[in-house]
Amino acid sequence: MKNLIVANWKMNPNSQKEAKEIFSALGGPASGWDGSNVEVVICPPFVYVSALARLSDEALSVGGQNVFYEDNGAFTGEISSAMLKDLGAEYVIIGHSERRKYFGETDETVNKKIKKALEAGLKIIFCIGETAEERDAGRKNEVLERQIKIGLKDVSTNYSLLTTNLSVAYEPVWAIGTGNNCSVEETKESIDFIKKFVKLETRILYGGSVKSENSGAYIKEAGANGLLVGGASLNAEEFIKIVKSAE
Repeated sequence: MKNLIVANWKMNPNSQKEAKEIFSALGGPASGWDGSNVEVVICPPFVYVSALARLSDEALSVGGQNVFYEDNGAFTGEISSAMLKDLGAEYVIIGHSERRKYFGETDETVNKKIKKALEAGLKIIFCIGETAEERDAGRKNEVLERQIKIGLKDVSTNYSLLTTNLSVAYEPVWAIGTGNNCSVEETKESIDFIKKFVKLETRILYGGSVKSENSGAYIKEAGANGLLVGGASLNAEEFIKIVKSAE
């Protein structure tokens, strides 16, 4: 099983030209990897998915940052799984804490999105994680268990489907974009806990202020099967170092 490194560009950059430049700098011989030892997915804003998918190769895949739970209809501003697939996306991030915080996503809506995306053949990066308040109150495991159980409620029990098309990204909310990354020890504890609720071979990623100085430790010491990288993924040189640390 290859380690999975996912770049979440969030609402960046501001032009397709710059998006293509960053993407091109991450692939090809200059990157130093060919996809044989690690899987790399770039999740840009929706408007760039098609353009980057045309540039993708064996070393780089493209994914979406969000998806809606209906196939079509009067849902202004939303994007269906079929639309993402048609543009060349292979993956989609679902349940990111910023979607939960700013756009009111719940465990129940996350569940509906996961089901619809799996039906369409997209591979899921399912995000879970506790807030600082929940952690301080000693409720971290309670929150993670709830998010997993509701998020995956009535999802297909097909073994190969769930191990191939579903990865879980542990992203403690208090660590995202703060520079206050989770310790290797605490991350390992959380990963071991998450393993109790998912299929044995499900990849579990870590995300939250990941940079090249700490990325390797999350793989080698905390037992993560990959990383979900935010701001650092917009810097080609830094992101390439992160990918190489996971090989």
